[in-house]
Amino acid sequence: MCLHVQANDRPADQIARSASKEHPMTLKIVASQCTSCSACEPECPNVAIFEKNGTFVIDPKKCTECIGHFDVPQCAAVCPVDDTCVIDNAYPRYQPTA
Repeated sequence: MCLHVQANDRPADQIARSASKEHPMTLKIVASQCTSCSACEPECPNVAIFEKNGTFVIDPKKCTECIGHFDVPQCAAVCPVDDTCVIDNAYPRYQPTA
């Protein structure tokens, strides 16, 4: 179990993000990489992260990638394992109009 976690040093542009209130996108936690340290759960401003069957999951109906709260998704920022909190392509992505 992870007792102390510091935010990743990854630049914000390496954590893909793009959303709007009309077309929210969501992140997912890659279960095979999740260490169940729970660092992400208290950081979510939307209470979208919870433990299920020994790993953590993100509720796609609640996840907004921290838009309006933070510059980067906090789950990805605090996760000690790179590329564990990633874009979930099963949900709509915002596409800006030209």
